[in-house]
Amino acid sequence: MKTFHKKKSLFLYGMGGMGVNMLNLVIGSYLCDAVMTAGFDKNIEYWTYANKTLVTAIVWSVMITIAKIIDAVIDIPLASFADRLGTKWGKRRPALLMGLIPMMLAFVAFLNPISGEAESLANTIWLGVFLMLFYVFYTLTMGTYYATFSEVTDNEKDRVLLSNYKTVFDIVYFLLGYGLIPLMISPVHLNIRVIGYIFLPLALTMLIPIFMIKEGSTLKKDIGKEGSGEKGVNILKAIKYCFTNKSFMIWMAIYALLQFGLQMFIAGENVYYSNGAMGFDGWKITLVMAAVFVPIPFTLLLYNKIVRKAGIQSGFVFSLLAFGIAMAIMGVCNSNIIANDTLRLVLAIIGGLTASFGIGCFFSISYTIPSHLADLQKKETGDSNPSMYFAVQGLFSGIATAISTGVVWVNLKEHYTWALPIIVLCATTVTLWLSFLLPKKINSVGLESHDAADGEKADNYALDTEEKSAENIGEAQKQETAVDSDTLQSVSADKNTR
Repeated sequence: MKTFHKKKSLFLYGMGGMGVNMLNLVIGSYLCDAVMTAGFDKNIEYWTYANKTLVTAIVWSVMITIAKIIDAVIDIPLASFADRLGTKWGKRRPALLMGLIPMMLAFVAFLNPISGEAESLANTIWLGVFLMLFYVFYTLTMGTYYATFSEVTDNEKDRVLLSNYKTVFDIVYFLLGYGLIPLMISPVHLNIRVIGYIFLPLALTMLIPIFMIKEGSTLKKDIGKEGSGEKGVNILKAIKYCFTNKSFMIWMAIYALLQFGLQMFIAGENVYYSNGAMGFDGWKITLVMAAVFVPIPFTLLLYNKIVRKAGIQSGFVFSLLAFGIAMAIMGVCNSNIIANDTLRLVLAIIGGLTASFGIGCFFSISYTIPSHLADLQKKETGDSNPSMYFAVQGLFSGIATAISTGVVWVNLKEHYTWALPIIVLCATTVTLWLSFLLPKKINSVGLESHDAADGEKADNYALDTEEKSAENIGEAQKQETAVDSDTLQSVSADKNTR
């Protein structure tokens, strides 16, 4: 597959997943709630599809649960499919199209219930089925896209840079989703279904990687030919590669705990800011949210500088320390501890700014490490299955997120909202301790001296190859000359005999 080295190309490639992720945010954070009126106090006619409950609550909760389970377990078989797909156009572009088009159609179907009746079972089944289909094809699209990170880059520096660009666009869609959509509801007064249609075309950003990828045929008859794609690995072997990779399993233990705390903070911060804990409303919440997310593209610059000078482990430790300090500040910003609203707001903004130094790294590193380990495996074994590394990471992340947001946070937010930053701080502290267990092959990722050493090794390898080739050619020429000399002597002897 063609690799990219120019910053412009890596920037464009990092943009590819933004629109698809935006649709996932819209459907998960807004549309699933919008088919019911429960939980809305103001502007109900805009927050909901039709200002009434269109589904039966009990069955709808079951359908959502099934969809989430499918979303968690489907990663592995789809990863194997994407890694082994054989077509004359390669495996990545067809897999991206197979995911993107049905995903967008499922999103449109979800925006259009088949009945206008309240508490309709038909609507419940219709919406539930298309929610499941959306998650299946979303997983295929994004899993394939993430897998290409180790294929469109051939060195650690570019891989880290691509991960950082992807993180910047992650923050863009977060800001669009959690900052712009509430404003579109009020004061603009757009209905949530209209908003869904507005963001639908954004998914076409995935066409960027589809057009940028240059890949040969992956048909069995073409494997091994010049310009052809790579042969995939069967699902059992791919899973074995991941679960027997000690470095990856250490990272999974760290990543699962990281996601436990991070996802609880993201899911609960809005409630924490507005509930009895901080007691903010309106523009105050907006200021704190902006402090958390807006600076991330700039805080990534410092993170990158640390990584280049000291390696990815040092950058990760720095980010965990910053995030832990932020959670401690957020814990103090409780109306029962600090009564003055202005002081509490200032401290909360400081806490948000500090948290941004951690969140940017957490997004970026989740793309960098699986890509790096997949690339190492390919170099060591010749087998390529990067999709499976992201699938297994998604599985661990899904389990951790389900526990933190679906079990712990649900039981906290009614009476114990104040405990949110404390629990996240505890999870972050343990993650920090575990981060020192990261193996050397991960710690050195992004290190300038390591990149230089890799480049020197590659240059030496190329020189050795050229020298050996020259020696072989010279030896062949000597042998050829010797053969010709022997032949001439034989002919001369034959003439003398005659």
